[in-house]
Amino acid sequence: MLEFFTSIFGEQLGPFGPVIIMGVLGIVLMLFATPALLKKRDDPLDRLRAQVRGNAQTAKAKNGKTTKLRQTQKKDKLEKYADFLEPQNEEEYSAVQLKLIQAGYRGKNAVRMYNFAQLALGMGLLAIGVILAVIKSGNAEVSTQSMIMTVLIPAGIGYMAPKYWVTRRVEARKEEITNGFPDALDLMLVCVEAGQSLDQSIVRVAREIRSGFPALADEFEIVSYEIKAGKDKINVLRDMSERAGVADVASFVTVLIQSQSFGTSIADALRIYASEMRDKRVMLAEEKANTLPTKMTLATMMLTVPPLLIILIGPSVYDIVTLLKGF
Repeated sequence: MLEFFTSIFGEQLGPFGPVIIMGVLGIVLMLFATPALLKKRDDPLDRLRAQVRGNAQTAKAKNGKTTKLRQTQKKDKLEKYADFLEPQNEEEYSAVQLKLIQAGYRGKNAVRMYNFAQLALGMGLLAIGVILAVIKSGNAEVSTQSMIMTVLIPAGIGYMAPKYWVTRRVEARKEEITNGFPDALDLMLVCVEAGQSLDQSIVRVAREIRSGFPALADEFEIVSYEIKAGKDKINVLRDMSERAGVADVASFVTVLIQSQSFGTSIADALRIYASEMRDKRVMLAEEKANTLPTKMTLATMMLTVPPLLIILIGPSVYDIVTLLKGF
């Protein structure tokens, strides 16, 4: 059977023509079979609840007492694939969700969309790699290793691209929070010393720093909303520290919790901590300035020494070569 396929596809696709055709057919079959395998069966209890809810809404509509309290959200098309696209382990799900929150993606479907992006990009670029491998094998002879790399490298890039993007977003957001935190503390200290409470100062700081540091403003705004909703202030501050993932924010939260627990003045705690944050920012700037000459040394040597050697030694080398040719 293999010789039969080789005789048919060998001229167009080379010696690996049957393998390529079988691979393409396998991918197509996987794409067709995946929705059927991932289709989630409806729970009979869910169908019963939906039926009861529908009957109740019909009865209200007949009586003319239907009231719409809030807008209905569109149903997520990926919800029926949630068992496949979301980690079933609670710790793994929480770790992915925390990473996405630190990157700025707080939607309830963020984990599902993240895994779907990895799957879709991986499968899409895998199909593109297979097409490229078919084209390359049709034009000239291609080794097995080269063909495998042509197929797998795009698939790996597609699978890792969302993870790389989220990691970069997390680092950029942490850097933004670190840069804006000293200014936010100074503004919060001014608000507290002016007579405002800590809750009011957080709201004011969130509004004032949004133009320069939107990520930090979002964190303070979430804190203000959670406090207004009645959540415990200590838990709210700890959640902020976990969402930010920055050591300075964690230390600030510890200072506020200790100040509230021991009954000390929040203004004094903010004044001392804001002064330390300003000193820390100055020390970081001095550290970067001190490392600059070391970083420039290599570039200076590469751009200065070769031209200098050419200018100084070049004429002598030319004279020596000319003298040797004369002999």
